[in-house]
Amino acid sequence: MITQIKTKGIQLNIFSITLLTSLSSILSTLALANNKYEDCGNNEQARLLAEMIINDDYQQRTDIRCNKLLTKVATEKAQLMVKHGLVMHNLDGSPNQNLRDVNYQLPDYYGGAMSNQVEAIAGGYSDAEDVWDGFKNSFGHRQHLLGEIDFYREQDELGVAFVRKWESPHVEYWAVYLTKGFKKNQTNPFVNKKLPNKGTLILIDPSKLQVKPELNKPQMNKPN
Repeated sequence: MITQIKTKGIQLNIFSITLLTSLSSILSTLALANNKYEDCGNNEQARLLAEMIINDDYQQRTDIRCNKLLTKVATEKAQLMVKHGLVMHNLDGSPNQNLRDVNYQLPDYYGGAMSNQVEAIAGGYSDAEDVWDGFKNSFGHRQHLLGEIDFYREQDELGVAFVRKWESPHVEYWAVYLTKGFKKNQTNPFVNKKLPNKGTLILIDPSKLQVKPELNKPQMNKPN
């Protein structure tokens, strides 16, 4: 009888150890999955949008890397839009120039002043799923973020930001930087081809052009 009790005790201990090992493995896997996108966004919603962009079934790129510097620039851009209450590309300089100003080396054949081949912005979308659906239903944003044309398809570095401020006209502000990093001795594969330039293309949810009801403020006009 004593032998049987000991045997059951050993079996129970083995089961407990196996269970704990499995749980530890699952938690480690989840932690690694979260860390994979850590550098892609300034908060959970931004990182979720980055994950959606990277893993979308229609994504044409084979590899997209998270870049801390791009996330930093995206965060500063989202904060700047909050400050001005505007969803606009050319605030304090063009998106391309913003990257060069922080010593992010774009390819030589990317445009300069007033050029935007790297940034997607949106206002009034409350979560990552909402704004990603909006981006995919906007032709120009879809081309850029899913790499649907050759110029965008070679872009392989990503940074995303999401900032919310209830007192600001659009409340939620999104900034995405998806671009190609500089490489030595790279050639221009688009010689004699017209390069895309998103210019002033922005994304605003038309149903959210007024301040959130909780603020009990009058409707705001759509920014120019």
